[in-house]
Amino acid sequence: MIEIDQLQKNYGSKKAIDIDHYIINRGDLLGLVGNNGAGKTTLFRLILDLVKADEGRVTINNMDVSRSEEWKEMTGAYIDDGFLIDYLTPEEYFYFIGRMYGLKKEEVDQRLQPFERFMNGEVIGHQKFIRNFSMGNKQKIGIISAMLHHPQLLILDEPFNFLDPSSQAIIKHLLKAYNEKYGATILISSHNLNHTVDICPRIALLEHGIILRDLRNENNSAEQELEAYFNLKAEEAPEERPEDTPETAEEKSPENSETEAQA
Repeated sequence: MIEIDQLQKNYGSKKAIDIDHYIINRGDLLGLVGNNGAGKTTLFRLILDLVKADEGRVTINNMDVSRSEEWKEMTGAYIDDGFLIDYLTPEEYFYFIGRMYGLKKEEVDQRLQPFERFMNGEVIGHQKFIRNFSMGNKQKIGIISAMLHHPQLLILDEPFNFLDPSSQAIIKHLLKAYNEKYGATILISSHNLNHTVDICPRIALLEHGIILRDLRNENNSAEQELEAYFNLKAEEAPEERPEDTPETAEEKSPENSETEAQA
């Protein structure tokens, strides 16, 4: 479903992404893991055409994401709260998303029902603007909005962030069930190896913008290899300041702000 070819992205002297060739198949539930600055968020932004590649291309269903808009109809994504319209209530935002995909209000209400346990009575019915919600509830709103139109490609950056343990368990179940029911391709990134190993049959290890390993994860078989890798990195590598990492440079980049606003 996704093909990455000769993809490169630099921020100054820092190489954020350098991937020769990588294929993500239809129906894959892929976990992307790596240390801070590995390039996870940058890769997602390149796939979503939120930043421009220096070299190479990404295609979704053979459509170059930088040259076509059609792939957006089948794609849902949540990277951070910049994706939200924070002066709307959650209900207004969900109905707005629904209208974008031709869904009636009744259809949106129906599609929200499977998320009732996930929302836990804290999201709908409070007459609050999104900007006044906690980060955890903003995270829930963003994830739900990305899944509302039943996309065939779902991309979530750190979906477990800000969520309490109960909500983390629920979203893991929801993502696995969604993948199985709709045959959707799901890409998630996470710093939490346990969550990633629990739900992802395929895991990509990304460091310094390069995919070092593409692991099949059957019955949590990848856990030991990943833990060994990160333990070794912790022992060998000098501590890297967050401000020196490519992804931090990306966040500060004027290009990033401009492209996200356009999207």
